[in-house]
Amino acid sequence: MPGTASSFTDLARSRRSPRRFLATALSPSDIRGVLEDAQTAPSNSNTQPWTVHVVSGAARDALSKELLQAEEEGRTSPDFTDGYGEGLYLQRSQALGASVYRALGVERSDRDGRRAVVRRNLEFYGAPHAAFLFMPALGDGVRTAGDIGMYAQNFLLSLAARGLAGIPQTILGVYAGTVREFLGVPAELKLLFGISFGMADPAAPVNTLRTERVPLHSSVVVHDTPGVLGRP
Repeated sequence: MPGTASSFTDLARSRRSPRRFLATALSPSDIRGVLEDAQTAPSNSNTQPWTVHVVSGAARDALSKELLQAEEEGRTSPDFTDGYGEGLYLQRSQALGASVYRALGVERSDRDGRRAVVRRNLEFYGAPHAAFLFMPALGDGVRTAGDIGMYAQNFLLSLAARGLAGIPQTILGVYAGTVREFLGVPAELKLLFGISFGMADPAAPVNTLRTERVPLHSSVVVHDTPGVLGRP
């Protein structure tokens, strides 16, 4: 259909991950629509292995309080390991961190300021809603995690299509035990990450941050597919 590719390109390339939201709650119809769009994501053998918990209102506030307390006491409980190695992935992560702190006016030497920025994650950046994406233990988990990644991308693009916004936060998974206990989720379901969502605050300077992407030739190798990368 004419215009479809262009419309999707504009949507996908304009989507951003805001770090400050308005407190305004979304309508039930918008939230349901986003969840229905996310539900159409492909999955291995149509297993649809996601279990999603959405918190709002008093539940959201109470969970944030629990997360902040866990951070204060150093009670991390991740279901998965993390790390960026020592090469380019670490460099990219560090570059993003520096950009965020710079946008917030926090100096590298300001430990208290940097910690406050981290704790804002556990307040969902002020978003009125958060979704937690849990996965069952199937095999080594790689395919399941990939399926949930596709679900999350549908979720984020559906928000963007409605003029809304969301930010995926792996740090929420660092406190998986706290989240699971609060929500009454069985131990066999593992928390991959969460998504804070709502309406981005247009007045927040940090929301003007634009992260760069590496050029295609840095991550794509073509075979007998000439003219795609613009390189000989």
